[in-house]
Amino acid sequence: MPRVTLETLPDYARFLLATAESAAGQFPVQRAVRLPGLDLTAHLDAGALADAMDQAFIETNGDRLDSRQCHIFIGHPGIGDMPVPASWGDAHFTEHGFAQKLAEAGLRGHHFHDLDFWQIYDPGRRVGVQLMRSADAFPPWEQGAPLRAVLHWEYAARGMRLAHAGTLGIDGKGVLLAGAGGAGKSGTVVAGLLNGLDSVGDDYVLIDLDNGVTARPLFSILKQDPKGFARLGLGSRLGTDRPLNWQGKHTFHIDEIAPRPVPATLDIVLLMVPHIGDGEASSIVPMSRKDAMIALASSGIAQMPGERESGFRFFSDLTRLLPCYRLFLGTRPEEIAGTIADFLARAPDEAERDHAGP
Repeated sequence: MPRVTLETLPDYARFLLATAESAAGQFPVQRAVRLPGLDLTAHLDAGALADAMDQAFIETNGDRLDSRQCHIFIGHPGIGDMPVPASWGDAHFTEHGFAQKLAEAGLRGHHFHDLDFWQIYDPGRRVGVQLMRSADAFPPWEQGAPLRAVLHWEYAARGMRLAHAGTLGIDGKGVLLAGAGGAGKSGTVVAGLLNGLDSVGDDYVLIDLDNGVTARPLFSILKQDPKGFARLGLGSRLGTDRPLNWQGKHTFHIDEIAPRPVPATLDIVLLMVPHIGDGEASSIVPMSRKDAMIALASSGIAQMPGERESGFRFFSDLTRLLPCYRLFLGTRPEEIAGTIADFLARAPDEAERDHAGP
């Protein structure tokens, strides 16, 4: 098996891109997806990833972003001259050094060692390659958010960013929900949707800081562990016979529970960090921008390869633009949704009062 070092990385990346493009006519399946400002065509093999490309996205309808074309080749040995994936050959590997070396060549990329899984993207030409050992040799999280890193690199080149966050809104005005896994973020999004609020997604949303803070939808998948699934009454609505995902969670699509079609955008006016509360009723209190940025940035940066410096700058700018709050969650989904809706209806008046100077 070939081995790649930091010095040979740019040449290997260019080789993978050229090999994939030369085999373009030999990929069995094409999937076209219309995303905000991006017409994405994936060239790949039949199987679980092809199914995910059909099911995991919220396709754009009437978005204001100028659209651009992008081609991603998802290959493995047996498609054209696609090679066996290389292993890493240096004694040490750092995401920062990996990303810096590729950036010097005008490229972006990621390598997942456990599977010899490679993703390389050329943002100048909007062409990318994902190389795997076989059609199903991909990290398990790829099915819920396929090509997440590639999409992030494309949008980052245009000044936007994927954020690991949820959203809720009403009448086009929304809140960004941040926090680590287990804090109640996903359950809050589902509670809102079940009780009349809108969302442009949970887990990953596209954030644009041009002219305020705008959130746009990308992925349609929602997740709940069995306990949350039961507490929210989703079993009677969706059934309980679906297989659990790699995290032991139920997965379903936003349009299965949303009260209306997913909006093209939400104008984000608040940042909230949910916490499991001690009381029956929910409460909302101001929090420092520093603490809000830590809650938002830590997981978002960790899940976007090679994005530490630009990520901290972006999230620092975002938290300067938004009033920030802790949301202590009550026990009833309808009460949680009502508390958020009432607070949103009063924004920005509440924000001006809570963050007023002495």
